[in-house]
Amino acid sequence: MMFPTPAQLFHLLMGLLMAAAVLAETGVTTRYWDCCKPSCAWPGKAQVSEPVRTCNKNDKWPIPLSPNAQSACNGGDAYTCSNNGPWAVNNNLAYGFAAAKLAGKSERDWCCACYKLTFTSTSIAGKQMIVQVTNTGGDLGANHFDIAIPGGGVGMFPQGCQAQFNGAWMGDTYGGYRNRNDCNNLPAGQFRDGCFFRFDWFQNAQNPTVEFQEVSCPQAMIDRSQCGRWSSAVLVDQSQERVYQQPGEEL
Repeated sequence: MMFPTPAQLFHLLMGLLMAAAVLAETGVTTRYWDCCKPSCAWPGKAQVSEPVRTCNKNDKWPIPLSPNAQSACNGGDAYTCSNNGPWAVNNNLAYGFAAAKLAGKSERDWCCACYKLTFTSTSIAGKQMIVQVTNTGGDLGANHFDIAIPGGGVGMFPQGCQAQFNGAWMGDTYGGYRNRNDCNNLPAGQFRDGCFFRFDWFQNAQNPTVEFQEVSCPQAMIDRSQCGRWSSAVLVDQSQERVYQQPGEEL
């Protein structure tokens, strides 16, 4: 039997370390929900099955679909759909959507791509969340995921939620609601459920840090956004999925 030389072992170890570095990076998170049309809902952003679908003020996919519809934050009728909020798969895994800005990449790389976030701080350290990037954060730093959570703060664009929710109180501009009961300001259904998620599964964690890596998108998430792209990354175990919406089904 032949054993590897020390030099061969060194090169093997370095290769494994480099591969691990490529697969896992560190980043930061915040939260938001501004009701605006997501950036990846515009045509031509990336090679995808179709742009992220938007909803009208009544939270329905428009018929016919209108990918060129103007954002509600610019006076149009294209809003983020309520099914773009997060949901728990089990106690340790959740799915959701996010705006992002990733070092060395652009919308062509991240629009509708999915990333596994492993939280590394706060009370949810060790929990994991898979997010599909549907938006681009113009005010974000590098490797920053702004998780879409209803009631999470309207940020620079208060006009979208003011229009959709008829002036309902949306909490602090950055951070949104402070208490679980505040979620009742939102319509019942996936808007309110997504807000509750923050105080339940997410334990109201404040901007936890993460390790992240790109993964293939679970079908349950593509069913919601209707936007998919090819990824050669590690496949995600979908055995625990809860599918709340089938393809082509209105919200």
